[in-house]
Amino acid sequence: MNKYLDTPLKTKKIPKGIPYIIANEAAERFSFYGMKGILVIYMTQYLFLTTGESNISEQSAKAYFHLFTSAVYFFPIFGALISDIFFGKYKTIIALSLIYCLGHLVLSIDPSILGLSLGLIFISMGSGGIKPCVSAHLGDQFSKTNSNLIGKAYSWFYIAINLGAFTSTLITPYLLKYYSPSIAFGVPGIFMVLATLFFWAGRYRFIHIKPQGKGTFLELKKSKNIKIILKLFSIFIFVSFFWCLFDQTGSSWILQAEKMDREIFGFEILSGQILSANPIMILIFTPLFFKYLYPKLNSYINLNSVNKIIIGFFLTFLSFALITIIQYWIDLGKEVNVSWQLLAYAILTSGEIFVSITCLEISYTQAPKKLKSITVSIFLLSIAIGNIYTSLINFYNEREDGSVILTGYNYFLLFTLMMLVVTFLFIPFAKKFANEKVLLQG
Repeated sequence: MNKYLDTPLKTKKIPKGIPYIIANEAAERFSFYGMKGILVIYMTQYLFLTTGESNISEQSAKAYFHLFTSAVYFFPIFGALISDIFFGKYKTIIALSLIYCLGHLVLSIDPSILGLSLGLIFISMGSGGIKPCVSAHLGDQFSKTNSNLIGKAYSWFYIAINLGAFTSTLITPYLLKYYSPSIAFGVPGIFMVLATLFFWAGRYRFIHIKPQGKGTFLELKKSKNIKIILKLFSIFIFVSFFWCLFDQTGSSWILQAEKMDREIFGFEILSGQILSANPIMILIFTPLFFKYLYPKLNSYINLNSVNKIIIGFFLTFLSFALITIIQYWIDLGKEVNVSWQLLAYAILTSGEIFVSITCLEISYTQAPKKLKSITVSIFLLSIAIGNIYTSLINFYNEREDGSVILTGYNYFLLFTLMMLVVTFLFIPFAKKFANEKVLLQG
């Protein structure tokens, strides 16, 4: 007898499985962002002290960091296919979460280059693979009678993501500096174990939607579905350049902060802790944007999805222009306070709200009904592509003798100009969607 529920209950209340999903997401995001936030600092400053191996150069560390990030966002497409065709969301999430835990274990007990490589491979498979499944699993819990509560549940889900990221990026850099790499990598691992246990504990309260099997392939073959996915992907290719810049907050921005005066209100913060600015700003800015800024802008321009992305691109350009100026001051030998970088974070986070949330919205609302997870994973693929750009640029920026081609502010200037060009190229491209009223709705 199957003990699992396979049909949403007819209730007007929040489904009983939702708290387990929220708790799982908060703990998983703590594990991921905590580990990710210390990677570049560990590779460039602690590798020799911990293992006796040579520290990795800043250019190589940035390249490896973005290669790892690319892998994380490459695996969602496989997680979605495995889930929708073979095992269903619950079994897929549990299995990949165990691989995820294994990755954290390897990092904590063997932070050598070999251990680092193996650990990051397992984490990218686990984190990336479960990404499209967990959010879709949350939606599966609702029936028509309580579908009006889906928005509230996703709001909690989004808050859990950012609270997990905020707390971990404050705590983990502290553990690395004042304790050890094993503890700094181990604590996120403990949270991933907790995340898996939270999810497992909800197994009898979840609604388990059965995999579609061959039906997924049949949906993928339909010409109308192919057209929709290709249309969305053509937008996401431009969006990949946004991620090419955005994810440098975890690499080049941290390395820049290492060279800055990090004292704020009498307290010195660690370079990795500055990452916590993004999730807390997301929590503050998002409701303000939707309630006040978007209606105000909509009175001046048609604030549809494509126009939101254009605004986000321009804000991203401005944030990197400021980062370039900051680096120019540092190159001149000036002492620059990290509050300038926090201003750049505020501008970039605003760009993220305009771009990322909008893309998630259109990738879900415009997706073919039976291909929601796969379409969302295609959007996540744009993050992988963007990080590949950054990784390759950093690999080619370092010569065989260890010298660097683009140094100082010139490095940031390259990405600033790149974003400006992409923004102007996207504007005429966006006009092609002028007659697509559904896609362009606000």
